[in-house]
Amino acid sequence: MSVTKLQVEFCEFPPAVTPPGSTNTFFLGGAGARGLEIEGKFIKFTAIAVYLEDGAVTSLAGKWKGKSAQGLADSVEFFKDIVTGPFEKFTQVRTILPLTGPQYSEKVVENCVAYWKSIGTFSDAESEATNKFLEIFKKETFPPGASICFTQSPLGSLRISFSKDGSLPEKESAVIENKLLSEAVLESIIGKHGVSPEAKQSLGARISELLKPSSTE
Repeated sequence: MSVTKLQVEFCEFPPAVTPPGSTNTFFLGGAGARGLEIEGKFIKFTAIAVYLEDGAVTSLAGKWKGKSAQGLADSVEFFKDIVTGPFEKFTQVRTILPLTGPQYSEKVVENCVAYWKSIGTFSDAESEATNKFLEIFKKETFPPGASICFTQSPLGSLRISFSKDGSLPEKESAVIENKLLSEAVLESIIGKHGVSPEAKQSLGARISELLKPSSTE
């Protein structure tokens, strides 16, 4: 897939990566910062890149080919098709400001639970999965530039890995087998109430380009 690298603050994301524990190469779908407005100033906490398996383009083309960048970026359904699509996704979160594992994981779980409750889905299995998620992060610390990596399988597994810089670990640190959690982690980033509007705009623009009908069609 012919795409370019992206820079978010000091974090550079290459155009293609091979996620930990995988032999497949994923292309850079989009990237952007996640931050909050504090006392009138927008403070960026993390830089987030979303990579997709090559098959994502074919999967998305049927419904979204020829749509404008803004049309995709504004479409809740488009991002839902990425989150639930029958292809693997890889998300690399790099810290701009230092974070502890509990600071990061508690916010992710809060967003996932809010999403599940909004769609009327939250069972004991999800409760157990979020507890495991919190435990995995419990003793972690993330200095500026550190990486938190998620590989989301359409079959339902969420593979989690860490590094203290921008490099990708060779193997995952943990695996959680829960389809709803795997999807909710990505939904919390690029879904209807996603924490990174920048990443959504980037995905819309770049995937719109990849889905443009060729001049020979």
